[in-house]
Order: sequence, then structure tokens, then C-alpha cells
Amino acid sequence: MSNHAYAQQPGVMVRIAEIDIHPEQLEAYKSILKYEAEASVRLEKGVIAIFPMFEKEHPERVRILEIYKDQQAYQDHLKSEHFLKYKTSTLAMVKSLKLVEMAALDMEAAVQVFKKLKE
Repeated sequence: MSNHAYAQQPGVMVRIAEIDIHPEQLEAYKSILKYEAEASVRLEKGVIAIFPMFEKEHPERVRILEIYKDQQAYQDHLKSEHFLKYKTSTLAMVKSLKLVEMAALDMEAAVQVFKKLKE
């Protein structure tokens, strides 16, 4: 059996960023991240979702679901003004960062999620 998920849409790039923030920097970090995520989705056609979350019991553990149209959209995102500002502004706030590449198990179900959000 292949390690590629069935129904994976060609080209779509999905990842989860696992970020641990220094607790004393958490509020400043969340403010910067909120702006960057909103700007990315609003301004970049290839950014489908940047959905930041944090663990309820450990709010300094931030997780971001990132969905890009394709690899090129991700590369373009890395060069965007708002991402570069986020990256340089938060560098000292981040204790650790791990980027986990993901594959959708059922892309059709994911599409339904986005359709429901519009309702």
C-alpha cells in the first residue's frame, strides 16, 4: 500500500506547525500571529487556510493548520511582506518550531467543511 492518502487533491499542500512560545511572550505573539494569519488568507490567492489554535491546558503550545493551493503558493507565502514581518517579529518569542507535512485522508470531506463555513 502506498503511503499517499487516497483522495488527496493533487498539488494541495497541508501542514501543521507545532510552535511552543515563551509564556511571557504569549500575548504579544498571539496578536502578531492573528494579524499574519488573517492577512495571508485575505491577500494571498494560494493560501486556502491558516488556522491558528492553542492547547487549552497549555496555551503556549500553538498549533497552526496551514493549507496552500500548491507548493508554489507556499513559496510565495514565505516571501510575503506580512509573513516576513511575522517571522522577524516573533523569532525571539518562539522556543521551538516543528513543521509536520500532512496528507488529507479525505479531501472531499474537507471541501464540505469549507462549504459549511459559508452557510
